[in-house]
Formats: sequence, structure tokens, C-alpha cells
Amino acid sequence: MSVIHGEMQPWALTIDKFLEHGAKWHPGVEVVTALEGGNTARVDYAELQRRSRKVSELLAGLGVGPGDVVATLAWNTQAHMEAWYAVMGMGAVCQTLNPRVSEVHLAAMLGQSGARVLVTAADLAPLAEAIAARTGTVERILSIDGVVERDAAAPAIESLEQLLQAGTGAPRQDVEWGGFDERMPCGLCFTSGTTGAPKGVTYTHRGVFLHTLRALQADTMALSQRDSVLLAVPMFHANAWGVPFAAPAVGAKLVLPGRHLDGASLAKLIRDENVTVAIGVATVWLGLVDHLDTHGGEVPSLQRVLVGGAPLPPALMQRIEQRLGVVVQTSWGMTELSPTGTVALPDDPGRAAHLSGRPALGLDLLLTDADGVPLPQQRGCEGHLRVRGASVVYRYFGQIDPAVDADGWFPTGDLARIDERGNLVITGRAKDLIKSGGEWINPAEIEEIVGRLPGVSLAAVIGRAHPKWGERPVLLVEMRADAGTGDAELLEALRGAVPSWWMPEEIIRVERMPLAATGKIDKMRLRAEFGGAQWRREA
Repeated sequence: MSVIHGEMQPWALTIDKFLEHGAKWHPGVEVVTALEGGNTARVDYAELQRRSRKVSELLAGLGVGPGDVVATLAWNTQAHMEAWYAVMGMGAVCQTLNPRVSEVHLAAMLGQSGARVLVTAADLAPLAEAIAARTGTVERILSIDGVVERDAAAPAIESLEQLLQAGTGAPRQDVEWGGFDERMPCGLCFTSGTTGAPKGVTYTHRGVFLHTLRALQADTMALSQRDSVLLAVPMFHANAWGVPFAAPAVGAKLVLPGRHLDGASLAKLIRDENVTVAIGVATVWLGLVDHLDTHGGEVPSLQRVLVGGAPLPPALMQRIEQRLGVVVQTSWGMTELSPTGTVALPDDPGRAAHLSGRPALGLDLLLTDADGVPLPQQRGCEGHLRVRGASVVYRYFGQIDPAVDADGWFPTGDLARIDERGNLVITGRAKDLIKSGGEWINPAEIEEIVGRLPGVSLAAVIGRAHPKWGERPVLLVEMRADAGTGDAELLEALRGAVPSWWMPEEIIRVERMPLAATGKIDKMRLRAEFGGAQWRREA
């Protein structure tokens, strides 16, 4: 006699369930958007879901169906979040475009995806038109967040809000959310292109769902319904670290700054909305600290600041914590990881700026040599970092060959160590290494030491071609306005801490360090501007 086993319900892990959960169980919790002049717009999760469903109906009336790509070019706002859930909820793919990337790259990304509908912020309408004209694939441009000012003869950009109110576009009332395979694609994000040509990463519903559960664990982001979360990570940057999914999943209040990331705007927003957790790259919080130092004031509700995107100088971490009265959680991730990899514990007694924390369940780490052979010792050694897991890229968009090795490990391009307690320490990028006299120099080690100095805001080291040694390091620094640190002090901090032949050949002071769209220092631009200059010293 055969045994009839029990069975669990087939409940697909699809993104629409996050907003549905927030709307049903946390219906009055707000999503707040900063507007011009210090004003705000407010909506709760129940209304946000209702409006998102209406956008889905409108898109369906415009011919968008499951698997189709809809691109967005917008800031962190309620309307952008509505478009996100509208596109993904109906089974289409949301391609987030970064307005800080070049027009040529944006057009190439649109051309690759074949998106026929582009949703743009009103103030980005000229850029939207320009990239759409380059591709020839975009049929409709819908504007959000304001009125598009234009000449009468210019091509039409339709207001998404006006279309919703007018009921035009042949809206269909039978658009359902979910009901499709959880392995369906839901998002498309291209890498920033600061270390090479941008590559597209396709996110799936299952991958994002599992990433969200991982991010919500107590030892990672640890968001809860008691939190008011300021999302300063752009929604066009790797799913905004997954926060637009995590916040409604637990009923956390979500505060969206729009494009207003200056210190004054952030300070007001944090105070007005009783923000408890702020998430973004370190340069954003540096601006907040500078504002408070100059104009005074406090942000008493703020408890934690999560940073990522680039290694955090210890002096900057200490300054943020002391001035804001918060705990800083460092993290590491990549677009290819959906994007969070590791997050440091907020109450870890061994917490330090260079530690990125341990991976949560669902992501694994491996250190290898340059040829991909696993190191015999995984703790206390430096190696090339590889990762695998349910939210890690397997194949880049439009490419046939897998991006992983035969065992499923994805090479991140990072150099790293794992300490004895399991904390990940990113020690540099393999592509950033400088080969001088046949030996390798790791810029990250120099940057970390110089970055500890109180007068240094940001530091970067690049290689410059040298007739005798092949390459030599050049140190670029952005100093604090009140800093009196001289070049001799910068070099003195390195003496004895790095090999003598690692010492920079030149120190260049820049008024503003160039930043990529993700908030990282743009080393491609630095190399282009300073990497080819003539030597001031004899070979």
C-alpha cells in the first residue's frame, strides 16, 4: 500500500506580496516623499497599493504584458515606488536607469532591453527624450513628479497622473498581480560602469524575495514596524538595497528624499519624520555631518546609519557616530548580489570600519587564488572573493555564457580577507592593483591609512604609467575645509605602515573627489584626468 504524503500550499515567492502584506496588515503606515521647499507628500501602504494597481491597468492598456520591459528614470519618490510595484506586480520587468550615467550608456542600456515604455521624472524629461531618440525603441514616455515644461513643437510626453485621472490608454480592469512563476524576471539593473562597460543584471521574483528575507534578519538590516526608515540609496542603484521591498514587508515607515540629499534637507526630514534608521553611502552622511557642524542642530531620533558602496574610512565612521549619536553599520554588496552581501552587527564589540560583517543564510563566500583555486585556509588569508546563493547572478543580461565558474561561484573582482570571527574585510579591487617593478601595490591599504587622518575627507590612489617601474602610485585627497594637514603629514602616516616602495610618487589635492552614480569614488575618471600626466620627478 502506497503512502500518500501531505503537501504544502503552492505559494509563489513574488514581489507583489510585499506591498499586499503592507496594505493589509499595516494599512495606515506612511510613505513620505520630500518635495520642493521643504514640503512633503504622504500616502499609506493601502493607498499606495491601490494606486499601483491602477498604474498596472494603465500599462496593460498601453500594451505592456508579462515579460515586457518598462524603464524608469526617476528619483526616490512615491510615484516611482508605485511604478515599481505596478510593473513588477503584473509580471513585467522594471529597468531602473541611472540619470547620472552618460547619455550614450543609458541609450545602450535601453537599446539592449528593448523597453517600449519609459517612466521619467519631470525634471529628467530632456534626458529621457534624448536617450529615447537614440534608441528608436521607446514608444511612450510617461512623466511623474511634476509638470514637464516644453516647447509646443516638441514630441509629446504624457503625464502618468493625468492619464490615470482621465482613464485613457484603454485601462483594463482584469490585471492581476502575481499568479506567475516565481522564477520570472522582475527587474533589470546595469552596473555603474566605473570599472568597465556596464553589464545588465536580471533580478527574479524568487531571488528578490529571498534577498528581502535575508536583509530583514536581526543580524543584518533588522528593520521592523517600529522603524522610520530614510532611504537615501537611489532606487536606480541595485534595487535601493532592497529597502522598498523590506519596508512594507514589516510595516516600517518609509521616508523618500526625492533628489534632495543635501545636509539641510536630510536634517529636516530626519527630525520631522522621526527617522530611526538611515540608509545610504557614506558621502551622503558626510554632507549631513558637515551641515550640522556648520549650522548646529541635532537628529535625536536617529539610531542607526547603514553605509555601503565603498570602504568607510575609520575617521569618517567615528565622526558620523559621534556627531549624529548613532551606530554605523558597514556593509558590502554588489549589483550582482541583488545587492546585499554582508552587514556588520550594530552591537558587535569588535565592530570596526573595515569590517563588513558576516553573510546571512542564503549567501556563501569563498576565497581563491588568482586562478580560481580555493585557498586551503579561508580565515586570516587574503584572496580573490567569490560568492554564490539564491540572489546571486548566474548569467548577465543578453549573454550566453554563465558568469559563474563550474561550481557555481561568481567572481566578484574584490580582494578580501575573512577574519577568525567570520567577518569579511574587503581589501581592494583586483583591477585597482598597481604593478610597480613587477610587484603589486594595493591602493586600498594606502587609502585606509590616509583616510584615518582627521583632516582627510576622501582619499584615492591610482596608478600612473612610469617609464622605469611600469606604474607608480599617485595619492589624491579631498581635505576638510578646516584641515591644516600638509603633504609631509600624509606621507608620514604611511611610513612604516606600508613598504617604502609603496609610497606615492605625488600627492594631488582635489577640491571635490569625483563620485560615480553609486557614491563610490570614480577611479575611471581619476585615471583619465590624472593617470596620464607627465612625471614631475625624474625616472
